[in-house]
Amino acid sequence: MTTRQLNRATLARQLLLARTAITAVDAVERLCGMQAQEPRPPFVGLWTRVQGFRRVDLRDALHQREVVRATLLRATLHLMTAADYLVFRGALAPMLKGAVRGLGDRGKGLDPERLLPVARKLLSAGPLTFQDLRPLLAAEFPDLNDRALGYAVRTQLPLVMVPTADRWSYPAAAEFTLAEEWLGRPCSLDDSPDELVLRYLAAYGPATAADAQTWSGLKGIRAVLTRLRPRLVTFRDERKRVLFDLPDAPRPDPDVPAPPRFLPDFDNLLLAHADRTRVIADEHRPEVFTKNLRVRATVLWDGRVAGTWTAARKGGAGTLRISPFAKLPKGAADALRQEGEALLLFLDEDVDTVDVVIDKPAT
Repeated sequence: MTTRQLNRATLARQLLLARTAITAVDAVERLCGMQAQEPRPPFVGLWTRVQGFRRVDLRDALHQREVVRATLLRATLHLMTAADYLVFRGALAPMLKGAVRGLGDRGKGLDPERLLPVARKLLSAGPLTFQDLRPLLAAEFPDLNDRALGYAVRTQLPLVMVPTADRWSYPAAAEFTLAEEWLGRPCSLDDSPDELVLRYLAAYGPATAADAQTWSGLKGIRAVLTRLRPRLVTFRDERKRVLFDLPDAPRPDPDVPAPPRFLPDFDNLLLAHADRTRVIADEHRPEVFTKNLRVRATVLWDGRVAGTWTAARKGGAGTLRISPFAKLPKGAADALRQEGEALLLFLDEDVDTVDVVIDKPAT
C-alpha cells in the first residue's frame, strides 16, 4: 500500500473524509477513545468529525456516564465509552502498572499492595482532586514522594474524572472517583489485549505491530498480531513492512477527495502510529510535537497536516490564526477560511465577529 492509500484508509476510519451523522458516544467508540490531556480538545475533535455536533452532546454523555475521562492508553488521559473502559482497563493494566518505573528514584519504596487499599478507602468517602489526595497519602506514607504516590494511584487504581458544569465539562483541577462506584460495576480483570488490538485496527489500520504498540503503550503486540493473523489480512507498505488490517475495513480509492479539517491539540490521528508519514511529513514534526510534550492543533489539507492553528477571543471578536508550513495551493485559503469561521462559532457561539488570518509561510 502506498502512503496515500494508507492516508485515505486512516482518514475514512477517523471520520475525516466526511462528517458522519452519529452520536457523540458512537463516535468515541468508533475512534476507540480520544486523547483528553486537556478538557477542550475532544470537543473540537468531535466537531470536526460528527455532523451537527454540539457541545452539549458530549457534555450530556459525560454526565450520563456513557463516556468517561480516565488514565488509559500510554498512561495518559483519554475519553472512552463507559462500556469500552470497563472492558479495556484490564487489558491496559500491565502497561499502567509498569508506568511507575518511569518515576525512577522518586518511586523508591513504593508498595502498591499497601498504597492502593489506602487510596481506595480515601476515595470511597467521595471524589477528590489529586491536590487534595496527595497530602492525605503523604500523611499515611510520610517517607515517600507525594507526587510518586499520586502517580502510582492514578495509574494503578481504576479512577475516572468527575464532570462539572464547566465550559468544557472539567475544571483545570478535576476530581477523581473510583470507577466502579461511578459506573456501578467493576472493570474486567481480563488482561488479554486481543480485542483492543482489533479495535485499534478498525480505527487506525492498516498498521504495523510498532504502530499498535505506540498507540497503546503495551508491549508484545507482535505476538498478539501473530495470534490474530488468521482473522486479519496483511499488506506491505512502501518500505516493505507488514501491515495488518481487518478484512472488511474501509480502504478507499487514494484519489477520494479529503476536505479541509481542523484537528485539536493532542489529536489521536497524530499519535496513533510509530510511522506518522501517512498524515504528516517527518520534516514538519518538530513544528507540531514540541519539546515540552505538547501536540499542537493542526490543519489538514488534502488529508495531510499542512500547518498549525490557534484561536483567540478579544471582546466580541474571535480570531483563528493559521500558520501553514508552505504556500497553500490555489483555492485552499478560501476553503480553510470557511471551515475556520465555522470552528470559531463552535468555540464561542456568542462572538459578534469572526476572522481567519492565514500567516505567510516562512519558506
